[in-house]
Amino acid sequence: MPAKLEFTTQVPVRITDINHGGHVGNDSILSIIHQARIDFLKSLGFEERGADDKGLIMADAALVYKGEGFAGDVFDIAIGTADIAPFGFDFYYRLTTVRGDKTILIAEAKSGMIFFDYSARKVARLPEDWKEKLAVYAQDSVSEGK
Repeated sequence: MPAKLEFTTQVPVRITDINHGGHVGNDSILSIIHQARIDFLKSLGFEERGADDKGLIMADAALVYKGEGFAGDVFDIAIGTADIAPFGFDFYYRLTTVRGDKTILIAEAKSGMIFFDYSARKVARLPEDWKEKLAVYAQDSVSEGK
């Protein structure tokens, strides 16, 4: 996990994000980081799937749970990128919430993204404008520990 993630957005926890354990479910964390990713891409002038039928497809995801999220929480989500390559890159996410005067770490996540031609149903090259804009948020080093 990179030490610093430059972009931030907020996503409120909905009642539908809560599982039978009374906290945010693992499937909901994936949906919440999806919304954060859409917010990040929009800030760069991109869409997950553009008018030319090319865009991102998730190749992998990793989630590490650090705390519980509850209905009514608002997650502060910090996002950064890494490993920008000819066909894709990684997103990193840190989800926190504030309760009272405490900031609670909820989860850290990574998603490997590939640029994809949905019409041809095959991997496509990451456009240069994507590489340039994503590079602003790219991290080369990772923090100590995990």
